[in-house]
Amino acid sequence: MPHLNVEIKARCENHDKNRNILKKLNADFRGADHQIDTYFNVPVGRLKLREGSIENHLIYYQRENQDGPKESQVTLFQNDPRSSLKSILQKALEILVSVEKTREIYFLDNVKFHLDSVIELGSFIEIEAIDFDGSTGKDALYQQCERYMSLLEISRDDLISHSYSDLLNRL
Repeated sequence: MPHLNVEIKARCENHDKNRNILKKLNADFRGADHQIDTYFNVPVGRLKLREGSIENHLIYYQRENQDGPKESQVTLFQNDPRSSLKSILQKALEILVSVEKTREIYFLDNVKFHLDSVIELGSFIEIEAIDFDGSTGKDALYQQCERYMSLLEISRDDLISHSYSDLLNRL
């Protein structure tokens, strides 16, 4: 089912500080996930297969590369890690890059937080304000994203406009 995200990604060298703030806000810690995201070459948007111990999805999304909060149109397919989906995708599509990371996952209502340690790239924080069913609205999502950027003291100078896959492809 497609949904709307408003999200940011930022460099973050102090996961302990953010972890403590999220705990004080009573964020729901969902766990630490070792994830491999395999990105495939598609004509429009981005397609990645996420393989993790918590999250396993085929994810298609469209998003502009820009600093600050930005909209993403996201479609998720829950994948059984034992399925043949990866093999099918590898046979049908060119692999662009694989991103390996450790991700701590937190939720506050409809807002998802990631504390990421990405191999070859470093440490990052992501905030995703999610409208799962169309009831929240774009303006409210932007406000939530800005609010949590402020609470977590995320500097605009630390914002990243591109995906991890783009950053890795530039190395």
